[in-house]
Amino acid sequence: MAWALLSLPLNLPPSSSPLPSILNPFKPKSQIGWLASCSGSRRRARVIASAADQEKTEDKDEDKDSSAFNPFGFVTDNPSSRSAIQIIESPAESGNVGQMLYRIEDKGKEYGKYVRSGEHVWFVRETGSAESQRGTVIFLHGAPTQSYSYRNVMSQMSELGFHCFAPDWLGFGFSDKPQPGYGFDYKEEEFHEEFDKLLDVLGVKSPFYLVVQGFLVGSYGLTWALKNQSRISKLAILNSPLTVSSPVPGLFKQLRIPLFGEFTCQNAVMAERFIEAGSAYVLKLEKADVYRLPYLSSSGPGFAILEATRKANFNNISTQIASGFASGSWDIPTLVAWGIADKYLPQSVAEEFQKGNPTAVKLKLIEGAGHMPQEDWPERVVTALRVFF
Repeated sequence: MAWALLSLPLNLPPSSSPLPSILNPFKPKSQIGWLASCSGSRRRARVIASAADQEKTEDKDEDKDSSAFNPFGFVTDNPSSRSAIQIIESPAESGNVGQMLYRIEDKGKEYGKYVRSGEHVWFVRETGSAESQRGTVIFLHGAPTQSYSYRNVMSQMSELGFHCFAPDWLGFGFSDKPQPGYGFDYKEEEFHEEFDKLLDVLGVKSPFYLVVQGFLVGSYGLTWALKNQSRISKLAILNSPLTVSSPVPGLFKQLRIPLFGEFTCQNAVMAERFIEAGSAYVLKLEKADVYRLPYLSSSGPGFAILEATRKANFNNISTQIASGFASGSWDIPTLVAWGIADKYLPQSVAEEFQKGNPTAVKLKLIEGAGHMPQEDWPERVVTALRVFF
C-alpha cells in the first residue's frame, strides 16, 4: 500500500552499526577459541547455552537501541497510532485494519447529520436550536482534519444559549468527496459557492458569529468572510495562517511534489499525526480513531486534500488575508484566540496580525494549547468565545 511505502526510512543505519545476530552468522574469533577449549559434553553444553543466552540479551539490547528497518515505523512509533496496523498471526483475530474499521465506523458523529445541498451531501454537526437566544455560531475546521475537533466547544456553547453548526468541508471528514472534473475541482471559489448553498439549506440567518481555524480550507473560511462582511456579526480566529510570513507545514509541501504527493495523501494516519505534530499532546486512542477513519475507509479523502492543496495558491491566500483584515479594510469585531504552543505557527503571527488592525482585532493567548486549541483545551476556548460574543 502507498502509505506503507512512505514509512521507509530515508536515512539508513551507518555501516558500522552492529548487525542483529540473525543476520550475522560470524562470531568473534575469541569466542570460537574459547568454546573450542572447553572439554566434556556437559561443560560444552553449558557454555553454548550461556553464550546463546548472552546473545539473546545482546539482541534485545540492540533491538531497543538500534534504528533497524521497520516497515511500519511511521505508525508504531506513535503511541496513539499503534492500533492502526497490527501484525498478527491470524488475520481473522481482532486488531487488524478491517476489524478496527468495523469497531470505529460509528464513532465521531456526535451531534451530526447528513444534509443534501445541491449535488453534494455534507456532514454537519448541530447543537442548540434555532430558538437559542444568543445567536448562531458557525465553526469551520482546517485541513487535514474535520468538524469533530469542535464537538466539546459546540456542546458547551449550546449550554450557554448559542445555536451551533460545524460542517465537514467537502472532501473532508464524513462529507462527500467529489471526484475532480465532475462538478467540483477543489478550488477556492468552489468551496465558497458550496458553503453559501449549505448556509441556505441550513436556514442560517445573517448576521451570525463565525469561528475559523487551520490551514487551507480554514483559510478559505477567512477569505469567504472577506467577501461576505455583511453576513458576519463577529469573527473569532483560532490558530490560522494570517500573515504573508506564515510558514507552510511540510505536509502541504510534500503533497505538491509529483508522485510523492500521491503516496503522501494515502497515509492512513496523516490527520492525527498532523494534529500531534502541531501540539504538545498525543491524542487519546478513541480520538485518533476518528481522525484516521476517513483515510482508512477509502482513498477519497486523501485525493481530495491532494487536489485542494495543488489547486491552492498559499502566497495569494496569505496576501488576501493580511491585507483584507488590515485597518481601513475590516472593522468587524474580531478575536484571535491563539494556542501559544502551536508548533506550526509562532505567536508572532498572531501579534503581527493584531498590530495590523488594533482597533478591530483583539488577541487572547491560550496557554497549554497548540495548533488546535479547540481540541487541546476546549474549556478555555469556550471562555474566550463567551466573553467575546
